[in-house]
Amino acid sequence: MDYQQVVFPYRRHADQDAAAPARHPVVVVGAGPVGLSLAIDLAQRGVPVVLLDDGDRLSTGSRAICFAKRTLEIFDRLGCGQRVTAQGVSWNLGRVFLRDDLLYAFDLLPESGHARPAFVNLQQYVVEGCLVERAMALPAVDLRWKHRLAAIEPGPQQVALTIATPDGAYRLLADRVVACDGSRSTTRRLMGLESEGRVFRDRFLIADVKMDYDGPAERWFWFDPPFHPGQSVLLHRQPGKVWRIDFQLGWDADPDQEKQPERIVPRVQALLAHSAMKDIPFTLEWASVYTFACQRMASFRHGRVLFAGDAAHGVSPFGARGANSGVQDADNLGWKLARVVQGEAGDALLDSYASEREAAADENLRASTRSTDFITPKSAVSRLFRDAVLALAREHGFARTLLNSGRLSVPATLEGSQLNSADVDAFAGRLRPGAVAADAPLQRPDGTPTWLLRELGEGFTLLSAAGGNDELVRDLPVRHLVVAPADAPPSPASCIDAEGLVAQRYDLQPGSAYLIRPDQHVCARWRRPTRAAVEAALRRALGTP
Repeated sequence: MDYQQVVFPYRRHADQDAAAPARHPVVVVGAGPVGLSLAIDLAQRGVPVVLLDDGDRLSTGSRAICFAKRTLEIFDRLGCGQRVTAQGVSWNLGRVFLRDDLLYAFDLLPESGHARPAFVNLQQYVVEGCLVERAMALPAVDLRWKHRLAAIEPGPQQVALTIATPDGAYRLLADRVVACDGSRSTTRRLMGLESEGRVFRDRFLIADVKMDYDGPAERWFWFDPPFHPGQSVLLHRQPGKVWRIDFQLGWDADPDQEKQPERIVPRVQALLAHSAMKDIPFTLEWASVYTFACQRMASFRHGRVLFAGDAAHGVSPFGARGANSGVQDADNLGWKLARVVQGEAGDALLDSYASEREAAADENLRASTRSTDFITPKSAVSRLFRDAVLALAREHGFARTLLNSGRLSVPATLEGSQLNSADVDAFAGRLRPGAVAADAPLQRPDGTPTWLLRELGEGFTLLSAAGGNDELVRDLPVRHLVVAPADAPPSPASCIDAEGLVAQRYDLQPGSAYLIRPDQHVCARWRRPTRAAVEAALRRALGTP
């Protein structure tokens, strides 16, 4: 399907003819990757959701193209991970150049035993298309195209919304509203809220070009290349023989002029002349000029209105932190909002969404700001440091750790979350409370292959080594996933750690156990858990310690 050509029909809804405004548990504003992910998550948890979008098409042009391993794992849980992965270009490798010289190469996923690659490159509108099709297959998602938020009135008991349509305006009431309507968020503007941060005085050109070249699926970044001296260039491969090129332009560049084909084509030709793509004909598919900005709202929660994705925070594109962090926002919020709506947790659980994802946004902002400062130094001292690092990086490993061509998106570790239970035992490895659970291959009791993350389910899971006591979770709303070593006697209650990677990555010794949240973050772990400890950790993870 050519998703760029799809037009979704406006449909008049029964709510528009109701005598009194209809009331819904959740209204999500914005059907981009974040809003769609959240709506699907809520629907899978049994929460009806109204999803409003002011347009009737998917996003125009490639926009975000790099979808990280963690995002793909979330899409697996939402029912479309394989579809997205299969349509995209998978990659783990990158190369960094100074002029024509290779400084170093890196591998973002050097170990085996993961279901998903480090990244998949796929045009945002294709990802949105996969998510839309999944959403439309769920009866609990009420997706309304060309229904634009025109006014919002938050109150202590409900949120009143005015929705503009081609047939005129109508009113809705919502128990909760989630704004996923992008960097120019209408919801944020209507509520008189602002994002604060830093805008960098530089401009970049994005050019998507189509050419018949099957080059390597890698990320290539140049500092001061001969074909674009004094600036930087990034090259990525996309599906359909499309290549993404980012050219640094400088602050004095005129955005309107730089988007014209007569300015773009010579830049692309100069790059191709210095590569294996020399003399290959190409066509310009899409172009845009952007300015770096690192900003966020002071708070992601305002009573019954919550903000997610670019509506709440924005970072520079280098590092692929925008769409990926937004989908993680939805992943964090979905299970919490469902629990609150369904009466299984108190309203305070939503405060943990704000505090956890604000901390994650700050981490992304710091990483993005440092990348931007390195790529585009704005002072003589910054440039001196950057040039010294580049000069040393080819021969010295310590300099490579300082070289920053855009530190790529990784999931946030929710270190200081109030939902975590502090360690009382020593563990090796990085899977401390707050970390995202690591994937690993397993075999089900019947011998069929599977993956750890896909066995965790939609709720809380106690992951324990063979010999774990079922009494620990009896009558608790917790799935018990028992993992046994390859040489253990077969058991209908245990998955087999055939390659030993679960034991290795989790330091899962006999008797050990991990409590894992519905969004697959570790929230507690023990060497010898007791039922009382599991119950206490579960209460804490639900915001009621």
